[in-house]
Amino acid sequence: MPDVQNTISFDNTENAFSYKSDRELKRADFLFSLINYNWLTKLGTKLTPWAFRMHLPIKGIVRSSIFAQFCGGETLDECALTTEKLSRHHVETILDYGVEAKETDEEFEKTTREISKAIEFAGKNHHVPFASIKITGICAMGLLEKLHAKQPLTSEEQNAWEKTKERFHRLSKTANDNNVGLMVDAEETWIQNPINDLANAMMKEFNHDKVSVLNTFQLYRTDQLDYLKQSLEMAKAGNYILGAKLVRGAYMEKERRRAAERGEVCLIQKDKNDTDRDYDAAIEFCIDNIDRICVCIGSHNEKSNLLGAELAMKKGIPAGHPHLQFSQLLGMSDNITFNLAHAGYNVTKYVPFGPVKDVVPYLMRRAQENTSVGGMSSRELMLIRKELKRRRS
Repeated sequence: MPDVQNTISFDNTENAFSYKSDRELKRADFLFSLINYNWLTKLGTKLTPWAFRMHLPIKGIVRSSIFAQFCGGETLDECALTTEKLSRHHVETILDYGVEAKETDEEFEKTTREISKAIEFAGKNHHVPFASIKITGICAMGLLEKLHAKQPLTSEEQNAWEKTKERFHRLSKTANDNNVGLMVDAEETWIQNPINDLANAMMKEFNHDKVSVLNTFQLYRTDQLDYLKQSLEMAKAGNYILGAKLVRGAYMEKERRRAAERGEVCLIQKDKNDTDRDYDAAIEFCIDNIDRICVCIGSHNEKSNLLGAELAMKKGIPAGHPHLQFSQLLGMSDNITFNLAHAGYNVTKYVPFGPVKDVVPYLMRRAQENTSVGGMSSRELMLIRKELKRRRS
C-alpha cells in the first residue's frame, strides 16, 4: 500500500494551527488543560446546564471559553467569519444549527427555518458544501421512539409525523436546489430506524446527478457495517448515489446504561478494537464503491484518516475526488484537518452555531468526549504546547 505519510504528517503543528493566533492557541491550551481533569469535566457538564436553567449570568463565561473553541458563532453572520477564516487554509465548512431535543411545533418550525437559512447561506458560499440536521430538532423524540418500536400512533401523532416528513422534504429540496449536501446526524439506537427511513426516502428522490442528502453510520454499533452494505444495495435498486458519513458514535455510555436498565441486548461494540475494525472496514467498502457512494470520513482517529488517504491513493482516486470527504469537529483534531487539507484532500470542519444556551447539550458532549476518548485531550494539549514552543523559538 502507498505510504501517504511522506506527504501527510499529523505531527506538523505549523500546518495544524496556522489559522490560530497566539492568543487563541493559549486559550485552547487553558481549556484543554481544564478538560484534562476528569472530575472537573464531570462537575462542569452537570453545573453548566443547571446554571442556564436557573438563569445564572454565565453566558459570557461559556461564550468566551468552550463555546468559542467548539462553535462558529451564535448567528450565520458570525459563522461567516469562521468559514472565511477556515477557507483561507483550504478547509471547508459543514454548518450545523446546534439546537436539538425540542418538543413543540413552534420550536420545530423555528429549527426548520434556521436550517433552511443555513442551507441558503451555504448555497451562496462555495466554502460551505454541507449543512447538518438532527431529526430531534424537527420531531419529538417520543414520537421517533414509538415509530422505531413500531407502536401504533394516535391520529395526533400520525399528523405530527406527516409534518416531520414535510419539514424534512422541504429542507432536502432546499439543499438540492442550492447544490448543498444535507447531512443527517445519527442519534440514539432506539430512535434511529425512522431517521434512516427519512434519509433513505430523500436520497432516493434527490441523489441522482449529485449528492443532496447523506445519512450517518455509527460504527460503534455492531449492526452498522452490514447496514451500510444494505444501504448500498438499496441505492443500486433505487438508482441513486448513497451519501454516507462514517462516525464512530456519540452515545456509548447512555446506550449501555439504558440497555442494562432494560435487560436488553446492547448494540454497542464490546470494545474499541471492534469499533476500529468495523470503522476501517466501512472506509474500505466505501472507497471500493466510490462511484456509487459519496463518503465523508468523520473521524478524529489518525490511523483511520491515513487509511482513507492510502486506499484512495492505491486505487488512483484523486485527493480532490468529490465523493471523498474528510471531516473533524471545529476545535478538535486540527492536526488531522489542516494537514489533510495541505495535502489536497477535501476536508471540512463541522461548525455548530446557535444561541449559547441552546447549544449547551452539544458543548457538554464535546467536553465529555475529550475526557472519555482515550488520551484525546492529552493529545490536543501536547500538540498545542508543541506549537506554542515552536512559535517562541
